[in-house]
Amino acid sequence: MLKLGRFSLLSLIYLLMLSCSESTEQVLPPNEGQITDIARAIHERVIALDTHVDINTSNFTIESNYTQDIDTQVNLPKMDVGGLDVAFFIVYTAQGELGPEGYRAAYDNAIDKFEAIHRLTEEIAPDQIELAYDSNDARRIIASGKKVAMIGIENAYPVGPDLSNIEKFYNMGGRYMSLAHNGHNQFSDSHTGEVDGVYWHDGLSEMGRFAIKEMNRLGIMIDISHPSRNSILQTLALSRAPVIASHSSARALTDHSRNLDDEMLFALKDNGGVIQTVAFGSYVSELRRAHWASGGDFADAPPATVSDFVDHIDYIVDLIGIEHVGISSDFDGGGGLTGWDNASETFNVTAELVRRGYTEEEIEMMWSSNLLRVLDDVQRIAQEIQNEA
Repeated sequence: MLKLGRFSLLSLIYLLMLSCSESTEQVLPPNEGQITDIARAIHERVIALDTHVDINTSNFTIESNYTQDIDTQVNLPKMDVGGLDVAFFIVYTAQGELGPEGYRAAYDNAIDKFEAIHRLTEEIAPDQIELAYDSNDARRIIASGKKVAMIGIENAYPVGPDLSNIEKFYNMGGRYMSLAHNGHNQFSDSHTGEVDGVYWHDGLSEMGRFAIKEMNRLGIMIDISHPSRNSILQTLALSRAPVIASHSSARALTDHSRNLDDEMLFALKDNGGVIQTVAFGSYVSELRRAHWASGGDFADAPPATVSDFVDHIDYIVDLIGIEHVGISSDFDGGGGLTGWDNASETFNVTAELVRRGYTEEEIEMMWSSNLLRVLDDVQRIAQEIQNEA
C-alpha cells in the first residue's frame, strides 16, 4: 500500500481520536509516548532484516563468539534487545592484485569467512541462530524463535579466474554478491574510479558479463553497491533477474560515489530491484561527507542521525516507490548513526518510520518483505533458466 502524499498513520489516529471524542476539549495529536507504543507493537510483528553486517572471524570461535555481548555492533544479545531478526553476514575481501597469488589469498579469505558463519550456526549456537538459504527458511527459523543468518559476498575478486567458484560460494550459502569493491578487478570497474577518472573496463569486463549470467542461473542476487556507475547501469540492463544495492543511499541528498543517483534509481525500479538504504554517516549526511572529502576529521562534524537516514528513505520512496526500498546498517564495517549505532538500537529506526507516518505494511516492506521478494524472484528466474537449459 502506497502512501497518499503525507496522509499518514498518525494523521488517521488523530482524526479517529477527534471523531470519537464526546467532549469539546481539544484532542492533541499523538505524543511521543503514543508513537513509541505504536512503533513497539509494529516492531514486534514485522521481520527486521539487515542486509549488511561485516564480520571478523576471530569472533567466531568457541572462546569469543556472537552468543556473548562482545565489542561488536552486532551479536546475538544485541539482536535480541533491538529486535533484529535477520542479519546478512558478509564474506568481504579487500581488493588485491590480480594474479595467482592474489586470487589464492582472496579465495582462502572468503572460505575462512564462509566457514566461520557455518561454525556459528552449526556448532557454536545452533539453538539460537540458523543459516537460511531462501525466504521460506528465514520465516521458518523466525517462527521457531531463533535468529536468522544469511550470507552476502562483498567483492567477487575471490572467484578469481574460475567462474565455477560462484557455484561453490552459492552452495556454501552465498545469496548475493557484488562484482567489485573499492578497486577495479577482473569483473568490473569500481566506484573509486571517480577519484582519478581511470577505469579498466568502461563498466563490466567480458568476464563480468559471464558472471552476471552465472549468478542469474544459480539464483544469487547481484549487488550493485560498490561498482562504477557504468557497471551498475550495464548490470541493470543485462540481468534477467532483479538486483539489489545491499548498502547504498541517495546521491541527490549526499553526493558520495557509493550512493545511487536518480537515473540509477529509476533503472533499479525498472529492473524490479531494491536499494537497501544504508545507515553510514558519510553516505547519509552531506555535511559529514563534505567535511571528510575536504580532509577534515569526522570528530569535528556533527554526527549523522536516524533522522538523516530516514530522510534518504523518504526521498527514495517518493522517487521510485516503497516496494523498491529496504534497510541496511553496514555495522562492523563503518556503519552506525546517533540513534542506531548497534543492533540493540534497531527499534529506533521503526520508531522514526512511524513518526514519519509510514504504516505497518509499509514498514514491513522496507524491513524485509521487499528484499525477500527479490530473493524469491531471483531464485524463481534461476529455475526458469535451468529448465531452459
